[in-house]
Amino acid sequence: MNLFNYFRDEILRVVGELAAEGRLPAGLDTSRVAAEPPREAEHGDIATNVAMVLAKPAGMAPRALAELIAERLRQHGDVTAAEIAGPGFINLRLANAFWYARLADLLRAGADWGRSEIGRGRTVNVEYVSANPTGPLHLGHVRGAVFGDVLASVLETSGYVVTREYYINDAGAQIDTLARSAYLRYLEALGETIGPIPEGLYPGDYLKHVGRMLAERDGSRWRGKPESEWLGPVRDFAVNEMLTLIKADLEVLGVHQDVFSSERAMVESGGVERALAVLEEKGLLYTGVLEPPKGKTPEDWEARPQTLFKASQFGDDVDRPLKKSDGSWTYFAPDIAYHYDKWRRGSEILIDVWGADHSGYVKRMKAAVAAITDGKAELDVKICQLVRLFREGQPVKMSKRGGTFITLREVVEEVGKGVVRFIMLTRKNDAPLDFDLARAVEQSRDNPVFYVQYAHARCHSVLRHAREAFPSLKLETESLSGQRFDRLTDPHELQLVKLLAAWPRMVESAAEAHEPHRLAFFLYDVAAAFHALWNRGKDEAALRFLITDDEALSGARLALVRSVALVIASGLGIFGVKPLEEMR
Repeated sequence: MNLFNYFRDEILRVVGELAAEGRLPAGLDTSRVAAEPPREAEHGDIATNVAMVLAKPAGMAPRALAELIAERLRQHGDVTAAEIAGPGFINLRLANAFWYARLADLLRAGADWGRSEIGRGRTVNVEYVSANPTGPLHLGHVRGAVFGDVLASVLETSGYVVTREYYINDAGAQIDTLARSAYLRYLEALGETIGPIPEGLYPGDYLKHVGRMLAERDGSRWRGKPESEWLGPVRDFAVNEMLTLIKADLEVLGVHQDVFSSERAMVESGGVERALAVLEEKGLLYTGVLEPPKGKTPEDWEARPQTLFKASQFGDDVDRPLKKSDGSWTYFAPDIAYHYDKWRRGSEILIDVWGADHSGYVKRMKAAVAAITDGKAELDVKICQLVRLFREGQPVKMSKRGGTFITLREVVEEVGKGVVRFIMLTRKNDAPLDFDLARAVEQSRDNPVFYVQYAHARCHSVLRHAREAFPSLKLETESLSGQRFDRLTDPHELQLVKLLAAWPRMVESAAEAHEPHRLAFFLYDVAAAFHALWNRGKDEAALRFLITDDEALSGARLALVRSVALVIASGLGIFGVKPLEEMR
């Protein structure tokens, strides 16, 4: 239950009643009415802008309308106070019984607390990682991989039907460079001395394996042959080997994608021509001459007629070229075709997770999707900023094995999959993130992974001790839902109940905003509130979770402890992180 949606519905019910009584105009547009947590906790439990939104169309002063609505809300059985604030906001305070009922709901729902159907089965394609298949994944790919994977999980938890996709960029010049680099390693595997790797080729040692595998498969078949004969077969072999390596790296990180789409296959099947034919039918292609680039004009720039897409009609800054001077496609043309293909496969919402170096490409891609789908597809591009790697505050610049970059596998092997996945979500995706390898494994409040996991482990420690202290008390989740929650009267206990009750709203808001980092922040807040309760119990015996001579109070507090564990486990499950019941 999203309690804020529930009260929004109750507020709209009051508006409807007042309209039926003739005290408000009928047919008011209530689409912008919201019920949310107040910015300051002391202002109450729920804040609504209903009077601010409806005052003008209702022909009333905001505070006067607020009082009219608040008067009716004060009669609600769960509302203990409805106060007018500022120019016309209404702040609601709710009865303790309402919060106790939410705690019972949580325990009855168990692992499903936080699940919803707000997605209503809408189809979403989340495309992420999509690194060029020219080498192993490195630290720069980790953030986008985790972000995309967890966002997909958040959407699934909220009732969307999600496809996780990897777009294989296997049709560009970099793939021919890969083939030439692999061929050199192939010759090396056959016993030839290749000397220093020529400038422009990939020097990585990981290609030695590709060369050996090719030599094992084909022997000396390609030695001494012209490039025109071996380039295609070697290219295909190298791409397949690189994809095998990439999938193995993703497995280490716990990332599993449903679809791997090949750019080359799409191009060779005529996908680009088909997509551009759609734009041409809509009258959105023309032959024209672009203005020179702003700023310093490149030496090789020349004014010439080109096939252009009318991107500026759909919010882009300029129209965009689709063909190069040699007649080959620009990068933009296959990208249009690929997004058109994703939409034709049935995805209503397209989410692309890109690196920071692609931010300048967003407007044109959104313009293309809007044009080719007649606005029927939604495209959201999420830019993941850079990750800076440190060890005890000092930058880490070199890879132990790769020589030039830190690989994904190296980071995961050093600190663990769960740690990497959680920390990648401790900042909003478009903000830079510092990852300190030493801090990632230290046991302190400054390490959010440890702090959240420690709260979960502490919960289970309490429950283990409870089994010894109260052998007859049933500690299963369903059984605890029947405890006397009115015994939870300490303000800190009630505040924790309110926080846990907000979990469904938090999951829904993260899904709607495509911002999974919100859940990491929330879990940290839950952990902090629980640790604070634990510490208060150490100082005051009456506040401990287990009171040996008061089973009813202990049962209520154990229900709260179980609820904390359920919410943390739910959040970590969405993150793909195993919750720990013991920490050593």
